[in-house]
Amino acid sequence: MSALLLLLTLAVAVAVFFVRGDAVVFGRWASGLVLAWTVLMGVLFDFGEPERMQHTTDWAWVPGLGIRFHLGVDGVSLPLVVLTALLTFLCFVHLGRRDTAEPGLLAALLLLLEFGMLGTFLALDLLLFFVFFEVVLLPMFVIIGRWGGPGRRHASYKFIIYTLVGSGFLLVGLLLLASGAGTLDMVKIAEAHGFGITHGTQVAAFAFLGIGLAVKAPMWPLHTWLPDAHTEAPTVGSVLLAGVLLKMGTYGFVRIAVPGLPEGASFWAPWLGCLAVVGIIYGALACLAQTDLKRMIAYSSIGHMGFVLLGISTLTAVGINAALFGNIAHGLITGLLFFLAGSIKERYGTGTLAEIGGGMLGRAPRLGSVLTFACVASLGLPGLAGFWGEMMALVGSYRPSAGLPRETFVTFMAVAAIGAVLTAAYFLRLLGRITHGRPSSGGALVDVRPLEWAAWTPLIVLILLVGLWPKTLLALTDAPVRALIGAG
Repeated sequence: MSALLLLLTLAVAVAVFFVRGDAVVFGRWASGLVLAWTVLMGVLFDFGEPERMQHTTDWAWVPGLGIRFHLGVDGVSLPLVVLTALLTFLCFVHLGRRDTAEPGLLAALLLLLEFGMLGTFLALDLLLFFVFFEVVLLPMFVIIGRWGGPGRRHASYKFIIYTLVGSGFLLVGLLLLASGAGTLDMVKIAEAHGFGITHGTQVAAFAFLGIGLAVKAPMWPLHTWLPDAHTEAPTVGSVLLAGVLLKMGTYGFVRIAVPGLPEGASFWAPWLGCLAVVGIIYGALACLAQTDLKRMIAYSSIGHMGFVLLGISTLTAVGINAALFGNIAHGLITGLLFFLAGSIKERYGTGTLAEIGGGMLGRAPRLGSVLTFACVASLGLPGLAGFWGEMMALVGSYRPSAGLPRETFVTFMAVAAIGAVLTAAYFLRLLGRITHGRPSSGGALVDVRPLEWAAWTPLIVLILLVGLWPKTLLALTDAPVRALIGAG
């Protein structure tokens, strides 16, 4: 089923060029079909054995080099596969009511982007993973550069330069890992837990892999491409960039770096945790200084992904489960926030907070209410999806893996907790500025439209579902996480 999913996605990406009617409507139906296929994969998934690779495909691709077209899903990757398909479909729903320049090209690029993202989460061969990891770069580069804001050219080139340099480090790390392990098979590498790979090779390979993955994550101080890319990208570009592309970096840590290079992970874990908490504080302080709505949401992603990286750095089942939970929660919440930012900018003609002014709850009560919901979800209100990933990352830091300096990680926990307070501060400040108070200009605004409800409602429902019943995700990820880190 995994190979058929990729074939279907690639086929519709090519077919959109031959559509004579509305390409965006075709893309909506095509992405809906891909989403239905991922849901079917979920329905047929054996939830009694989430640690086992399922829906697998394993063909010889380049036999001379031992490269195989090896695909599959387990409890770690299945939620990310469904999230990718869902957000892509909702992006087409969002586009359905807009006059878009060159809609055929945009639809094709979005579907090609989906193909690369799905392939990254399905790949079980190191070089196949790298190929799919790179496929997403060109579509996103063109989406930002062609349909972005006034600074789109600078933002798109900054995005491609940073990510290509990061990819160079990633490739070196993958080759070091493959040469030490004697195989490209990610399943066999994870099961070996570094057996046969020397300590020095593990430390070096993890460093190269870590830099390459950290650029995509993004981790401070390799994050500087992100605010410009988010600010200038069109709404659909920002949604997929925040909702899925950032997760490719953290997924690589969980799937490849930590299980395949356990000694390297232990060596670098305190440094990874340190950079993670710096990112949490930096992201929160940067948000307090922003005057543009999209740029503020972009910087908030740096902080939220810092919690994900902090969870990974603990090298415990609790911490890595927290990271995977945070990945999904951030994708849902920040996807909704960027949809809202695009709709707000469309109505007000600006994303500048001072020009938006206050009184949104009075002028467009439904729009203001959904924005309030998304903000309180992002700041980690208990009962919503954003709470569990951050809380579990703090708990994981309190009891890191044996061999890691506990006092250091307890310090990280305290600093990250301060970052959580600052996160609440900037989101409440945002709501105080634009949803309450007197409006800067009179008159009612167009409230939430039917197609906006169609795009936003699934995210709202899932944010509530995952927040109220966290076991829906944790029951899926816990067993494969324990298998990946050798915790039984």
